[in-house]
Parts: sequence; structure tokens; C-alpha cells
Amino acid sequence: MTGFLGIESSLSGRKWCGPGIERDRLAEAMAQATALPRPLCQTLARLGVPAEEAQAYLAPALRDLLPDPRSLRDMQLAAERFLLAVNTGQKIAIFADYDVDGGTSAALLIDWLRQMGQPAPTLYIPDRIEEGYGPNEPAMAELAAAHDLIVCVDCGTLSHAPVAAAKGADVVILDHHLGGETLPQAHAVVNPNRQDETGDLAHLCAAGVVFLMLVEAGRQLREAGRSGPDLMGFLDLVALATVADVAPLIGVNRAFVRQGLRIMARRERPGLVALADVARMDATPNAYHLGFLLGPRVNAGGRIGRADLGARLLASDNPAEARAMAERLDQLNSERREVEANVRAAAMEQAETRGFDAPLVWAAGEGWHPGVVGIVASRLKEAANRPAIVIGLDGDEGKGSGRSVAGIDLGAAIQRLAAEGLLIKGGGHKMAAGLSVARNRLDEAMARLSDLLAKQGSDTFGPADLRLDGVLMPGAATVELIEQIDAAGPFGAGAPGPRYVFPDCQISFAKQVGDSHLKLRFGDGMGASLDAIAFGAFDGALGPALMAHGGARFHLAGRLEINTWNGRQSVQLRLEDAAPATLAP
Repeated sequence: MTGFLGIESSLSGRKWCGPGIERDRLAEAMAQATALPRPLCQTLARLGVPAEEAQAYLAPALRDLLPDPRSLRDMQLAAERFLLAVNTGQKIAIFADYDVDGGTSAALLIDWLRQMGQPAPTLYIPDRIEEGYGPNEPAMAELAAAHDLIVCVDCGTLSHAPVAAAKGADVVILDHHLGGETLPQAHAVVNPNRQDETGDLAHLCAAGVVFLMLVEAGRQLREAGRSGPDLMGFLDLVALATVADVAPLIGVNRAFVRQGLRIMARRERPGLVALADVARMDATPNAYHLGFLLGPRVNAGGRIGRADLGARLLASDNPAEARAMAERLDQLNSERREVEANVRAAAMEQAETRGFDAPLVWAAGEGWHPGVVGIVASRLKEAANRPAIVIGLDGDEGKGSGRSVAGIDLGAAIQRLAAEGLLIKGGGHKMAAGLSVARNRLDEAMARLSDLLAKQGSDTFGPADLRLDGVLMPGAATVELIEQIDAAGPFGAGAPGPRYVFPDCQISFAKQVGDSHLKLRFGDGMGASLDAIAFGAFDGALGPALMAHGGARFHLAGRLEINTWNGRQSVQLRLEDAAPATLAP
């Protein structure tokens, strides 16, 4: 099939694919049946929303989408044990992962306990470098000696020995990472990705699981004639975790994020207010802000600073304390970007030398910071459209992170490798995983992982096609149109936002911004023009080609967004790709 607008290979080497006749027909029929704007109907049709469900989809009610917490195994048991600790004054410890999902999960429990008038639980977040991911035996034994209940959030499902080391305390695990054939001997293991679960809720992040446990706890309190905190106010944290952990924005996740963004806009949680202020957010929060402004700053503490800083910020009820922690996280995030840039350059060069056409793209380097290898793996994955692993070597061991592409289950392959003894440890889920490997087995492990991924078909992936929703002219791209389309959001993983092409346009202004970004202005020659920003454009052919346009005309493709500056709103194109207009038939 010929590429959309005849584009078989764009400036980034991708084929452009349009919506097709069938989707156009569905969108047109939906527009006639519902009187909704056609661009909105195009988006709904791509998301698979039938015309008769369009209005309900645009206004999802959480109460209609919220699953019964008891549909998850061990949920009732977990909530009962949690409430027993609350009701009898037992000492509670929270063992959380060092990323956004772990931090928000811990903050949810801390805030709930505070609103119930309970003493603050002990928060333990392992050091990424010294302890690595998940519970470890010394930490669990130490916590068990001083606590009655340990709640592991966003970790623990594969931690058999550490859970066994927690002698004298009960352990409840609230997690979402892929489970093994056997579970740790914990009091309860609540995880939608346990092997004996249906998988209906596999898209939940850990904060979503924790939220459902609090829903179940609230139900048990009501059955006992008591009341608990209003859980709707907790959804700002659930929304942040869902987006930052790249959980699919489908089903209840979409409802969590929509409602959570509304809660966040009220600016009632001191930690999130402080974080938004240091990130210079001056617009109503949206999914982009969660994923690219707030999330990275929360993560910065676990990546290159104090591991528990993000969780403590999110749980803080003291504005002055929150402001100080947010400023420190902002500083750490700047340092993280510098470290990441150095590792990314070295990893990209190594991976390109090894070849982007292999089933697995990987790189390993001496002293690469464990806190940034996951981010760099994402960059390699995006560049090659293949699963990617990046490993930092230190002494006899390497610690790494991997990211996958749709259709390739990296977590299962990593778990298989660990079971075969080629890894010291490893685990994760379909799209992301972590591992530790002995230096002398690195090449062997990566060769075996490559074979496992090839059997899933990863060696057949080429440059990702660019999926387009249709054609727009600059004059049609208005703030009102974007607001109409945003009603089908929030957009993100599992529900990408619409992408349009502006055909046969002329660039009137182009300027490099920073090391690799491009800012430009373009028009169609009929009076209308738009601003555009292309992040990372100079990391490939896109930036140099458009800077040297020489008056040539281009098809420009990307996503529309509302840019707010000094209280004024304007439309901006987040440019993703381009092709010379002469390529069109």
C-alpha cells in the first residue's frame, strides 16, 4: 500500500500511514449520528469507540469503571490485615520502589493513615546503587524486628528470600510486576499480573493497586459502621503514577487520570503544588505535564540523589518543607539530564556499531550511572524500534534496564534468562524490565536474550510507521479544535493522541534551540501560519534538513497542543516528522 501522501520514507526514514477508507467512513457516520466535530470523531474511531458509546466515552464516570477490588486475589485479605494494624495500633512499615510509582504508592498509604489520625508509618526506600531494586534480606529483617506489618508497594512479587527474612512481621505485597510460578510466603500478594490472575486489570500500575486496596479498606470500614477518608482526593497521585509509569490509558486508568488531573488543578496537595511551581507549570495540568515535567523530577531523587526524597515530597503536608524538597529534586533533575546525555552519547555510538537491525539493541559501559540507564534504553528503543537494554558495569557486576516495543514481552524474556541462571536477578513487565548480570556472562546473556526476543519476532521490526489521523490546514488548527479533541483524552500509552499532517507548507522561520531542538514557523501561503517545536530534531536528519530548507516546501507531521505564555493561549505543533512536498504524487 502506498504511503499516505505518497510518503514511503520521510526525513526520519518512516513510511506514513493514513486512517484508511474504513475509518473515514466510521468517523463520518459518527459525526452524522452524534453531531460531534469530525476531527473528534476521527479520533474516537481510531480508539475503537462505537458511535452509540461516544458520549459516555467523552464523560467517563469512575463509579461505572472502577472494578470490584475483590476481583483481585488476596485483596480482601490484604485490606483486613492493613485495618487490623490500624485498629490495634500496630507498627507499620512501607517498603517502596524508588520510582514515581513506588513513591506515589507510599504517599497514598501515608496520607490515608494521616487522615485516619494514625502515627506516621516507617518509610523505607532502597538505595538504587547500594541495594538495587526491591526488598533485600537485611532491610526486611531489620524492619521486621521493629514492626508488626510491612507493606511492600511496587515491588516484592519475586522477593522470596527477603520476605522469608521478615521474621516476626506480616508482609503484604501490593505490586504490578510480572509474577513467577510461585509467590513469596507473604500474608497477601495483590498483583493483577500474578500468573493465576485473569489479566483483566494487568494495565494497572502499583498506585492503582494501592488505591483499590484503600477502596476495599473503606468498604470494610463502612461494614463496621465507620468511615474513612474521601478517596477521590487521592486520585492526583494515582494519575501521576499511571502516566509516569507509562501504563495504558484505557479503562479505569483513563478515568483515574481524567479525575486525577481535575484534583491536581485544585492545587491542594503541597508536594505537587511545590513540584509544579519549580517546573514552572503555568497551565492547567495535563498528561504531558505528568509524564515530562513532574514525573522526571520525582524520579530524580531515586536516580542520582536521596532515594526517598520523591515519596516524602508527595506525602508532605507542610508547604515550606515541600518547597525545599521540590527545589532539591529540581536541582537533581538538572544533574540527571547532564549524566544522561553523556551516557546516551556513548550508548548510542556503541549500539549503532553493534547494529540497530538485531533482535536486541544493547550497550554496556564502565561506570554508567544505574539511575539513567533506563532512560537511555528508552532512547535506544525509540531510535531502533527494537527492544533495548543498557547496562552500567561496576566491578564484577552490571546493573541494567530494558525497554520494549509493542508486541514484544521483554519482562517474560528477562525472567526466563534469570531462571536459566544467566542473570543474577531480573524481572519486570512487558514493556520494561531490570536486571543484574555478572560481567563475565554479559555477552552470553545478551546473546541468549536476543535469541528469545527473535522468537517473538523482534528481528522483523523496521522503522516505525508514522500513523496519521488526517490532513489539516494551518487555518483550521485552532484552540477550540484542540479543546474539542482533548475531550477524548487524556492521551498517552495505549491511547495515543491524534497526529496530523500539514501538507505543502513553507517554512518562514527556523532556529536551533539548545543542543538538539528546532523551533520553526510555517504557513500554507494563504495567510495562516503556525509555530512548531521539534524536540531532538538535530539528533537525526530532521533538524538539519529543515534548517537548510532553502525555500522548499514540506509536509509537516505532528501533534497539536495549546501553548500558554503570559496567560495567552496559542496553537503549537509538536513536530515529529517531515517530508519534502515534491515526494507527493
